[in-house]
Amino acid sequence: MSKIIKKMQMDSLKANFDGVRDMVFLSVVGLDAITENKARLELRKKGIRLQMVKNAIARRVLIDMGFTVENAWGGATTVAWGGSSVSDLAKEMEAFAKKNEKFVKAKSALADGSEVTFAQALKMPTRAEAIGRVAQLALSPASRLVGALRGPAGMVASQIKTISEKKEEATPADATPPAA
Repeated sequence: MSKIIKKMQMDSLKANFDGVRDMVFLSVVGLDAITENKARLELRKKGIRLQMVKNAIARRVLIDMGFTVENAWGGATTVAWGGSSVSDLAKEMEAFAKKNEKFVKAKSALADGSEVTFAQALKMPTRAEAIGRVAQLALSPASRLVGALRGPAGMVASQIKTISEKKEEATPADATPPAA
C-alpha cells in the first residue's frame, strides 16, 4: 500500500474519530453481511457507529490523537463509538456480542481517552448516573447538617411539650377548692 493511500486512510480515521474519547474495540469475524447490516442500522439509530480498521493505521491515528491502546490489536479489529457514555456503548456492544456470540468478541475499551478493560467499561456509570451521584455528594453535607440541627432541636421541643402538658394537667387540680 502506498504512503499516499495510507495517509488518506489515516486522515479519514482522524476525521471519523474527531472529538471521540470513548470507544470499544471488538473482534467481528465471520458475521454474515445481512446480520451485520441489520446490526449497524440498529446501532446507528442509537447514535453508535462501527468501523473495521487496519490495526497499524488505527494505532497510529490513536497515538496521534494522544491515546494509547495496547490490548486491542490482535486479529481483526472493529471500533465502535458514539452513545452518551462508554458505559452505554459497552452495554450495547455486549448485547450485540451476546446476539452473535460465535462471531463477536469484545477486546478492550477507551474511556475518556484512557484504556480500560471491557468489564470495567460495563461497570462505569452512565453520564446521567454520574451527574446524579455528584449532586447527591454535593447535597449530602447539607442534609447531614440539617439532621444534626433537627435532632437536638426535636428533643428540646419534645421536652417543652411534655412540661407544658404537665402544667395543664396540674392547673385544673389546683383550681378546685379542697373539701371541708
